[in-house]
Amino acid sequence: MGKVTEITVWTRGVVMDKEARDVANAFGQAAKMEGKFVQAFDNYEDLPDRVLVTTRKYVRISDEEIEMKYLYTNNHPDVVVIVEPTIIKGINVLKGMPDGGLLVINTNRPIDYMVKFIPNVDVLGAIATVDADGISGIRTVDFSGSEGGVDAAGLGAGIASPILGAMAKVTGMVKKENLAKIVSDVAALDRGYSEVKIQKFRKPRAEYFWGG
Repeated sequence: MGKVTEITVWTRGVVMDKEARDVANAFGQAAKMEGKFVQAFDNYEDLPDRVLVTTRKYVRISDEEIEMKYLYTNNHPDVVVIVEPTIIKGINVLKGMPDGGLLVINTNRPIDYMVKFIPNVDVLGAIATVDADGISGIRTVDFSGSEGGVDAAGLGAGIASPILGAMAKVTGMVKKENLAKIVSDVAALDRGYSEVKIQKFRKPRAEYFWGG
């Protein structure tokens, strides 16, 4: 099996669960459109039916078929995405990350401010931030339940779209044009792509572009 890139998306149950699922599913769908092998799923150890409880969604992307079908956690995330920024204050979101990984945070705060709350920031290759709430101003809720249902707003109708745009820009793993075929709010996707901020701490890994 070749290199599998693990992406973990952190969010809060119920109120932002759909946003994180949209991020994971849309990014995975775009990668699949580009000929990659993909797995996208919830962490069933979490409790997404409890309001504001931290939950995780996962994506795995590879050039070859992924054999980790029955491993339901990303133990070594290469990319971590934070949908709700206060999560980094109480949880080691970088646990297991190999040296040189990437952290993407939905926040309007400066990167230097956010770094203060990350105890093992030294493992990072870069941090990227995007003000997804400021760009979209919309949070969507999945009223059909937490088991994969989709509400009438559609995929990526809220803050997921600018987050996805930021991810496309800083990882180089999927094309923005393919994400635009998937998400409902293409304008927010474009703004996330163009407005993301990035701070590099070391030379990026070869598989990442890390533009900005």
